[in-house]
Amino acid sequence: QGQLVESGGGLVQAGGSLRLSCAASGDIFRYSMGWIRQAPGKERDFVAAISWSGRSTDYADSVKGRFTISIDSAKNTVYLQMNSLKPEDTAVYYCNADPSYAVVRYSTTAGEYWGQGTQVTVSS
Repeated sequence: QGQLVESGGGLVQAGGSLRLSCAASGDIFRYSMGWIRQAPGKERDFVAAISWSGRSTDYADSVKGRFTISIDSAKNTVYLQMNSLKPEDTAVYYCNADPSYAVVRYSTTAGEYWGQGTQVTVSS
């Protein structure tokens, strides 16, 4: 069994920054990881993905140039640095992990492990 624990969410003004963390433990080793978000009343959206080596990354068009995903393999932790935040970034952000990079990149529902979610609220 494995576990993903997210942290770093909160309330920030538009234009501000936050850094989300997702710590993996247990059986999660050399997994690709990603971030998915869900705004109230909306479906889940892909945000960013990273391979376990860190060599491959992908971003949703809506966050390109503002968000950066990174991985610390020694700590088995993935980060999402969010800059220039906008009110439309308000959502619950979920971390997911899977052995397949394609799963974390192209699916918003699949994935072997999911975190509990962390709320990000951006005020205008």
